[in-house]
Amino acid sequence: MALLQSMERQGNFLFKYRGQFPVILFILAVPFIYLTDYNMISEQGQTCYMYTAFTLSAIGFLVRFYTIGTTPQGTSGRNTKEQVAAVLNSTGMYSLLRHPLYLGNYLIWLGIAVATFNIYFVVIMSLLFWVYYERIMFAEERFLEGKFGTAYLNWSNTLPAFIPAFLNFKKSDTSFSIITVLRREYASVLSAVIGFSYIEVLRSYIINGSLTISDFTLSILLGVTSVVIILRTLKHYTHLLNEKGRS
Repeated sequence: MALLQSMERQGNFLFKYRGQFPVILFILAVPFIYLTDYNMISEQGQTCYMYTAFTLSAIGFLVRFYTIGTTPQGTSGRNTKEQVAAVLNSTGMYSLLRHPLYLGNYLIWLGIAVATFNIYFVVIMSLLFWVYYERIMFAEERFLEGKFGTAYLNWSNTLPAFIPAFLNFKKSDTSFSIITVLRREYASVLSAVIGFSYIEVLRSYIINGSLTISDFTLSILLGVTSVVIILRTLKHYTHLLNEKGRS
């Protein structure tokens, strides 16, 4: 099998199971947290780590929210069985880079990795993300090139894949919709909150020998879980979150 075909096949496979990437990180984090000497990190240093972690993840969500909230039906979906693209996005976040949702994912999980207080885990996570998502992006771009041809090539040749070109920004043709964000992003938010909670509980167990969680983190976890249950119920059993012309 040719290298291009092999990478495309791997990318399509990983695309179907990209939702399992956090599970890999959760497992991989265990030995890194266990081997971290937390006595060498001051309280001020730990606070700095956490502010950095929350900021990175928050920026990641802002990227995802704006991308998803300004894209039309048939694009940027949560489809897992196959690639889907009814139109070619070229405005909004897609005027800055070719894969804004994956940039958002990286920043979210980079924040969670920073919360381990282990720079080696941050590096390993970044390398793993690169290898994992590079193939997914390759497969997506092969699909888009085959579907949109010259139009895709003309657009993609002017933009970086992952690092935003801020000077290229063009306002999205589709207005921002908070309802679309609420309908489509609650699972991502819950996943990140669970990630931060998992890291905190695991770190507490390594340091103190007991599975504990702070009142603040527990409140956030319970609050987000409650909101997710409400949104999921509205999505599946009512039409309140439905919008015409949106995925």
